[in-house]
Amino acid sequence: MEAAKQTKGPLVPRLSFHKVLEALENIANNETGYRAEYAQALLNHAAPFPEIRTGMDNLEQLATHEGLIRNLLADLFPTALTYNEIKAVTLPFFNFTFNHTERFKKILSNAGADFDMAIRDFSEHQFYVFCCCLVLNGYYGYNFDFSKPLFYDIPDEQGIIHHYRITYNADFMEIIPTEKAIAISAEDVTLLMDNFEDLELWKQKFPEGSWEVKGFGIVSLFDATTESAISNLKGNLLITEEFTELTKDNVESIFRSIFRIADLRVGFTEVNTDDNLFKLAPFINIKSHILNGLGEMKCDAMFCSDSLDEILQDRKYMVISDVEEFVKSNPEDVSFGKHLISQDIRSVILAPIIKNNRFYGFIELVSARPGELNTINANKLEFITPFITDTIERYYSELQNEVDAIIQNEYTAIHHSVYWKFREEALEHLQRGNREAFKDIVFREVYPLYGQLDVRGSSTARNDSTEKDLMLQVQTLLSVFRFIFEQEPLPLLEQHIYELESLEDKLRDPLKADTEATIQSYIINEVHPVLNHFESSNTAVKSRIKEYFDSLDAKLHMVYQSRKDFDRTLSAINKQMAALLDKKQEVAQAFFPHYYERFKTDGVEHNLYIGASISPKHQYNPLYLNNLRLWQLQVMCEMENEYYRIKPSLPYDLDVTSLILVFSSPISIRFRMDEKRFDVDGTYNARYEVVKKRIDKSNIKGTKERITQKGKITIVFSQRKEENEYRRYIQFLQHKGLLGNVVETFDVEDLQGVTGLKALRVSINYGAQTGSNYTYEDLLKELQTK
Repeated sequence: MEAAKQTKGPLVPRLSFHKVLEALENIANNETGYRAEYAQALLNHAAPFPEIRTGMDNLEQLATHEGLIRNLLADLFPTALTYNEIKAVTLPFFNFTFNHTERFKKILSNAGADFDMAIRDFSEHQFYVFCCCLVLNGYYGYNFDFSKPLFYDIPDEQGIIHHYRITYNADFMEIIPTEKAIAISAEDVTLLMDNFEDLELWKQKFPEGSWEVKGFGIVSLFDATTESAISNLKGNLLITEEFTELTKDNVESIFRSIFRIADLRVGFTEVNTDDNLFKLAPFINIKSHILNGLGEMKCDAMFCSDSLDEILQDRKYMVISDVEEFVKSNPEDVSFGKHLISQDIRSVILAPIIKNNRFYGFIELVSARPGELNTINANKLEFITPFITDTIERYYSELQNEVDAIIQNEYTAIHHSVYWKFREEALEHLQRGNREAFKDIVFREVYPLYGQLDVRGSSTARNDSTEKDLMLQVQTLLSVFRFIFEQEPLPLLEQHIYELESLEDKLRDPLKADTEATIQSYIINEVHPVLNHFESSNTAVKSRIKEYFDSLDAKLHMVYQSRKDFDRTLSAINKQMAALLDKKQEVAQAFFPHYYERFKTDGVEHNLYIGASISPKHQYNPLYLNNLRLWQLQVMCEMENEYYRIKPSLPYDLDVTSLILVFSSPISIRFRMDEKRFDVDGTYNARYEVVKKRIDKSNIKGTKERITQKGKITIVFSQRKEENEYRRYIQFLQHKGLLGNVVETFDVEDLQGVTGLKALRVSINYGAQTGSNYTYEDLLKELQTK
């Protein structure tokens, strides 16, 4: 009672039985016989206690009159129904009950002394407004329908949550204004009905404690556990964006309420019918009891063919009510039964999830006690599986969309800036009924930009790493064979020593194209079989041979340390440069949408195409081309600085060179279906591709000096206006401290079919971005986070 009074709201509770007394007085005065005598006896019993009529506001009074109140309410709480009905006296919306039926008392007793009964998802805001609506309906005669399903969630002695639907009977209550009450006009009601969320408005019209609710209500509970749990499951599945957000505890709690099994566990196993595999689902944060920690398993490795056919083909539930009895009566499925028992599973239901003739997998329900899961309660799944099936289908569809997005982003050349064109053609193709061939995707009058950051000397470094690995392996083998020869001086061993010494001399000369393959073939096909023979020799020989084989790469069976370091270095450079370029591209796309592609070779190349046809919904202006050119030059400076920062941490001391090709004439690009990428369109436009492919290996005209140098950016052009434009950009970036003061100008040697190219070359100012504490391991971690 005190808790009800302390709840802040417009209603002041006063527990009164005046309407019951008035009904008894009517019976006593207007009827004869037993009913009249019974009514008069109750009235006589209540007469010495006026508070029964006027109202009580504390628990002491209520406890004092507990027996009298029970007698007064005997007709409303018949003894014959006390073990069946879940009913008590209350005040609607207040978490206060008394005079419980025996069944209600047992429910509360099983819940435990610490259980605090509260209406589910019933906020203080809702409580306040609902109380106001009681006043509007009960005092002013309106008929607002503010009834919504209300539930008490009460655990039983096993901890299983039961969900009870609440219904109220307010026939024995009346609403009385206090001195704080404010008269409510029709205009107020119109305003309130359109402003449920405006709690301050409701408090203004119905101040706290402004109305008194006198009398009592009757609350009746209906055990709607299964229906409510299914509704909760459905709600969770519909609103949860990712299945991983459905925690194991949440799902199991819902299923335990539905099946009323305290130790129920839930699992899911994906089924790949094409490959005959059970697999761990890629998105569900729920254990697979079939796999039990494995990533995948052949279906017939777990089930016999008959059991599997019954599930996969007949698509029926597989129900095992007693696993131990199942093992005894089904010897062909002993391994499956023991697999379940090892996980403390004694009864199980496997329910197939199927939609549109696609088999997604099993929902697994398991219990540690035999008989808990059986063919009878398995029927409850008929109400649940449609929601689960729809949800899993949706998640697999979303997963496929994500996979398609990754494929498009990582493995194809369809950049998002031109995606609209491909979608437009695909829709038109479908509308044509798939009868006609796809039309060509062409973008005309676009301006190309090309740039590359090349790892200079990568071929030489790759050869050096190969020589180091081969030399180390040959020298190690010589040591091993000489050791074995000391133990067993066989002529064949002496011959291999001679041949290995010859290879050692050969490796001191420059590496030839076939040297690596020749040595690798000799070692694997002739040397290793000899060593395998001597593995059964004495302990010392066996130890030396094992030590040698342990030093080899597991896949290549060769020493692969230096080459691995080189490959990792080159990969780290490419990933770091590409990541920086991609990040900067996001900013550039905001200026004006344009096509962008990049390639990782021994360095990073990129192509940009900008023009009105790329993004027809935007107003194109030549200034966007100028802006993109300046952006490209600045980003190349930043990529050089980024490499300068990570260079000290790399295993190999490699240099990089940077090149930009300027081409002011618009070209056309066409999507080539055979290569799934864009290429220039037409003979005239091919000149651009010729220059792009040959320019980086070119020399300054009349010299043997490459046009690209480390520490400098080279800008190749053919027209005076292009030179003037880029000189302005260079001056601006010199002002920003990115470029040095000296700018070289020279002619580029003639290429096949291309003459008259010129170039600017300017040094890069490397900023203080390289820290002495920055390591190769730091770089690898950095790449992993990206």
